[in-house]
Amino acid sequence: MNETDLKARTKLFARRVLRLVEALPRTRSGNILAGQLGRSGTSVGANYRSACRARSLADFVSKLGIVEEEADESAFWMELVIEKEMLVAGKVVPLWAEANALTAIMVRSRETAGGRLRKSKS
Repeated sequence: MNETDLKARTKLFARRVLRLVEALPRTRSGNILAGQLGRSGTSVGANYRSACRARSLADFVSKLGIVEEEADESAFWMELVIEKEMLVAGKVVPLWAEANALTAIMVRSRETAGGRLRKSKS
């Protein structure tokens, strides 16, 4: 998967997160989870774009770490939505799986870039 594909994938993820957020109940806990998930889910794509504009390999590795954290955080909020039965699990699980897939992609990318960074310093 190349940079353009990942930019599109993370933007689609953000749009899907926003649809999920809109579907959450307008309760105190629903509003809390909507806010948290909305911020972390949209941050994945924004921070990935930022990583693509990194000024150095070290900056790229650092910014990918932020993307990884935001994707994982998004998965956490979705787990709470599922566990609290705020929405039908079948509607949330595919997006939760995508959050986990994006987390795994970013972990692998960060590890690969980090290896290149260590190699360039030696």
